[in-house]
Amino acid sequence: MSWHITEDLDGFLARAGNFLRSRPVLHTVQLTVTERLRAYGSRAYGDEAPVFGVLERDGAVRAAWFRTPPHWLTLTPLVAEDAAVLAAQLAGLGHPLPGVSADRGTAVAFAEAWQRHTGAEVTLWQHQRLYRLAESTAPDPMPPGRSRIAGKADRELLVRWFGGFLDDVGKTAAGDPEAWADARVEHGGALLWETPDGIPVSLAAAHPMVAGQVRVGPVYTPPEQRGRGYAAAVTVAVGRAAREAGAEEVLLFADLANPTSNGVYQRVGYRGVADFAVYDFTVPPPSQGQSSSRAQPSAVRR
Repeated sequence: MSWHITEDLDGFLARAGNFLRSRPVLHTVQLTVTERLRAYGSRAYGDEAPVFGVLERDGAVRAAWFRTPPHWLTLTPLVAEDAAVLAAQLAGLGHPLPGVSADRGTAVAFAEAWQRHTGAEVTLWQHQRLYRLAESTAPDPMPPGRSRIAGKADRELLVRWFGGFLDDVGKTAAGDPEAWADARVEHGGALLWETPDGIPVSLAAAHPMVAGQVRVGPVYTPPEQRGRGYAAAVTVAVGRAAREAGAEEVLLFADLANPTSNGVYQRVGYRGVADFAVYDFTVPPPSQGQSSSRAQPSAVRR
């Protein structure tokens, strides 16, 4: 087998594009991120150039990964042996990694191998479930109000609410709220739920459609408006809008540690597809009086 590593997005998509489109549900993150890079340029997620990898075996693509610094390495599903080989290769090349995001089995296998090769401390950041919309079901009761597409006049609200979402999930460096808001306004990818008197109370955003799939996220309601059914209503609205636009699959991720959001998504018609995990990597400094040799790895929490 051979991992091809490149910073050339067009070259990566020429090799891996058909493979990614062959499983648009499980590859939703790879599809949506590369589409944004194609549309907004290589610095869409940060100041450093993205890096991509493709695994080829017997003349066919078997897996792919990308990293948009400073964010995690993101992998398509891999068997444990292939994940270990990749971890060894990236460690040998001196690639610094802040973490990994993948389906749960792949993430665990890569994290364990990365820990062995680098001595990094591995911390579970989040267990996620990928959901797909089966049959859209309106919440009962439906809260009063209506949905509408966020426009230029809502930009500052989107910036503020995306910042609030990042604070809630504990990743304040996970994205630029202003760039995020501008992109959503440009392609009409943010729906607001507003009360009958026109006050916005909840948000559901969606990525542009790629390979017939649309990924919803984030869904955010300010703390003072929670518990009134607004998130469920706007989630239904954004899913129906995606279906009306021609999406064959409507997808979203939810943190499994949050039973409220998981319950909401299931009640409005979403069904689980696969579980994912995100691990953070940190290299501990050498203790005083000790050499800088690699630390003894501890078990990766599965």
